[in-house]
Amino acid sequence: MSEQAIQALVLVIAGYLIGSLPMGVIVARLTGGVDPRTVGSGRTGGTNALRAMGAKRAVVVGLADVAKGAVPILVANAVGAAPGVAALAGLAAVLGAWKSVFLRFGGGRGVATSVGGMLAISVPVVLLAAPVFFGVIYLTRFVSLGSLLGTATGALLSLAFVALGWLDAAWLLFTGGAVVIVWVAHLDNIQRLLAGTERRIGQPHATVPPATVSADGGGSPGAPPH
Repeated sequence: MSEQAIQALVLVIAGYLIGSLPMGVIVARLTGGVDPRTVGSGRTGGTNALRAMGAKRAVVVGLADVAKGAVPILVANAVGAAPGVAALAGLAAVLGAWKSVFLRFGGGRGVATSVGGMLAISVPVVLLAAPVFFGVIYLTRFVSLGSLLGTATGALLSLAFVALGWLDAAWLLFTGGAVVIVWVAHLDNIQRLLAGTERRIGQPHATVPPATVSADGGGSPGAPPH
């Protein structure tokens, strides 16, 4: 195996492990907060951390999740890896955020980690997609819908930037892969949105029975939806 291939493999594995760090659980344990796996959807991302621990800790979780997406790409760029390798390292972090090896492949939905990766690739894309994300949430009170449309907008903008020659085509490995992961992670939300049963911000949410946390790390299949 060549030196470049070994470097690429190390970067991708490191990206996955960084992405797998369950920041919602870590912040809860460090600060004495409620484990987000025992509340609401049982997910470990910022939205469920808000339900479990309140706004201040949720902001910390969200920022840490953003950093998980940016760091692997920035490190790959710093060591001179090809854009395609850096894109795969970032994508591995998004995969880890969704399917964490430390939580028996439970976790969050990869939205904040995707944003972090995109910030490392192109800040303008994030700035242009942000109004869609925040606007949809403001108008509908559905975080899931804002996440879905925001990430899709980011992917389309990335494609446009590539077509205009403003972005290397290799970065589409990240943007395309990340939007697929985020949408697959939101399949249950999509079903509820179509059925008209998705919860809006502020609506009450049941608690996940503690016994289900140790079963798979990310809430049980029967846990209340996000």
